[in-house]
Amino acid sequence: MRTVRPLRQRVPPDIRALLAQKGLLAAFRARPPYQRNDYLGWIARAKLPNTRRKRIELMMDELKAGHGYMTMQWEPPRRRRKNGSGAEAQADAADGE
Repeated sequence: MRTVRPLRQRVPPDIRALLAQKGLLAAFRARPPYQRNDYLGWIARAKLPNTRRKRIELMMDELKAGHGYMTMQWEPPRRRRKNGSGAEAQADAADGE
């Protein structure tokens, strides 16, 4: 059983509005809770308005691209086939099936 941390940071209204406006709210919600927490905390810790804006832009760009996480490599996990498991499912995924 997997432990799921609750979202610690509340999404500020301006960021929620931007996510909705750009059609990225679902992409944000699809990210793991630790990433959502990290993004929001990182943005909240910005001391200057310009730094906050740049961090929001980076988050939006990464959400739109579907990969990347605070300038680091990150890809969403691949879904396994329901009837396959282990090496067989991984081999199928590598073959594009």
